[in-house]
Amino acid sequence: MTTRMLLLADTHVPKRAKRLPDAVLRAVDDADLVVHAGDWVDEATLDLLEARAAVLHGVFGNNDGEGLRARLPEVARFTVEDLEVAVVHETGPSLRREARMDEEYPGIDLLVFGHSHIPWDTLAPSGMRLLNPGSPTDRRRQPVCTLMWAIVDRAVVDLTLVPLP
Repeated sequence: MTTRMLLLADTHVPKRAKRLPDAVLRAVDDADLVVHAGDWVDEATLDLLEARAAVLHGVFGNNDGEGLRARLPEVARFTVEDLEVAVVHETGPSLRREARMDEEYPGIDLLVFGHSHIPWDTLAPSGMRLLNPGSPTDRRRQPVCTLMWAIVDRAVVDLTLVPLP
């Protein structure tokens, strides 16, 4: 079986965008599973993704208030096919990130994170893959806003960073 995972983070609605872009909503509709690595900002975005996504796994971020924190964990863990996945918003500074995450998340194959708005794809010494999809609404110092697709067939077999208009 192949699973199409849509990775999102740092949507910051309505602070950075009034709503999610149409391209994001179409991607949610096409995904087998949606992962959101925090900084939703409003509960309406969580409600929208819960209603549209076939399966949704999300965590709260540093910009998320009490309502989101009551509904979402700080860290989410789940299995996709044979892949052990964890999701967290913040991983600290980029220096030594891979080694720190190996220590914090033993046994995890894929760690999805957010916070920096910087797309990231790297391997930790253990072989754990670390992915940050960037932000679909706030590019900060990046050339464009982004989301990420991860195609899973027992492992991440294809990864696509999608620039958004």
